[in-house]
Formats: sequence, C-alpha cells, structure tokens
Amino acid sequence: MTFTISIIIPTKNEATQLPVLLHYLNEVSGKEHIAEIIVSDGMSNDDTVHIANLYGAKVVVSEQARRGKQMNAGAKIATGNILYFLHADSMPQLDFIEDILDKIDAGYVAGCYRLRFDDDHWFLKANAWFTRFNVNAVRFGDQSLFVRKSVFESIGGFREDLIIMEDQEIIHRIRTKGRFAVIAGYVTTSARKYRVNGIYRMQGIFFYIYFSYLFGASQQKLVGIYKKLIRPS
Repeated sequence: MTFTISIIIPTKNEATQLPVLLHYLNEVSGKEHIAEIIVSDGMSNDDTVHIANLYGAKVVVSEQARRGKQMNAGAKIATGNILYFLHADSMPQLDFIEDILDKIDAGYVAGCYRLRFDDDHWFLKANAWFTRFNVNAVRFGDQSLFVRKSVFESIGGFREDLIIMEDQEIIHRIRTKGRFAVIAGYVTTSARKYRVNGIYRMQGIFFYIYFSYLFGASQQKLVGIYKKLIRPS
C-alpha cells in the first residue's frame, strides 16, 4: 500500500509564524509523499489565509477558533491516508516524513515526536525531557500527531465540544485502535507563551489547567482559567 500524508495546520492569527513553517515544509526530504498541506483557519483577522494561499496550501475556514473543530475540518478534505496535525509555531525534523512512514510500516497506527523548545532555559529543557516517555500524561499538541486516516475516522476525530485538552483526550481513544509511537526525534516548538507569561508561572498555570481537567472541571471553567491567567503571545 502506498502511503501519502496530509499535513493539517490549525491557525488563528499566525501571519508571523505560518510563512516560516510553510517555507520550511518545502525544504523537507520525502516531500513527494505529501498529498497536500491544509491550513484550517479559525477566522483570523490578519493575513494568515492570504499567506496560506500564496504558498499553495489548501484552506478551510472554520466558523469558530477551536482547534478540535478546525482539525476535523481539515481532516474532512484531506486526501492522504495519513493525517499529520502540526501547530503553526512548531517545526518537525527535516526527515519527519520518513520517520512517520517507518512507524506506519512497523505497524503503528499513530504517534508523535518528543518536544524541544526554541529556548535554552534549563527548566524548559527539563520539561521537554519528559516527553520521551510513552504515557498519556505527557502527550500534548505541540509534539504534533500523525494518525492513519481510517483510525481517525473510526474514533470520530477530535471532540469538538472540547475547547481545551482536545489534543490529549484523543490519544486515549487512538490507543484503543492500535500501537502509538513516540519517535526518538524532536519537534521544536516556540516558547513564546513562556517568555510572555514567565517560564515558571506559565508551567504552573498549565499544571493548574491539567489537574483541573483531570478532576472534572468544565470546559467553561478551564477556558476561564486560561483567559484570566495567560497573557496573549
């Protein structure tokens, strides 16, 4: 079976980060296996959509800036049999296509990379170190996610009622369908939220949100915490 990859990038006002990523994706090895790049936008009011069109990406616009809804919208128009969800401020390795295909050939149905920040602060390095472990507690969207499209569709995609934690919740359901891989390489993601909000403070807020989610806090409460405590970056 020939595998092709649809790269799906959810965006909201990413006019600064998106052209860097799209240019980078034009330089990767194995790009003949890329079926398309899909930018799924959440009603940006900057030049995000215009930039996506300039780079030849497919564009779908969601009526709400919810990552789960946006990523589902991108998946619906994807023609590849592997979906690769990637944040606009995250850069996978240049050989990520080969990595993904190797894992699919080895029988994995989905997986992600370890995480690395674009900042040398010791605390961020320590934080990212834990993403090497194949446990759900350290699986988040910044690590990117590849999944066979058939598996994604069989579990109903991302939960669109979740505004926060949708990227972690889906991993639990994916694991019921087959093996999940953590690739021994890295996605490098922006530490902009940490720099704007303070590194230790930002991590404390993330822990607060995560444990609030685990103990059953409503989405409305989680969103309230996020908006109240996190300064836009």
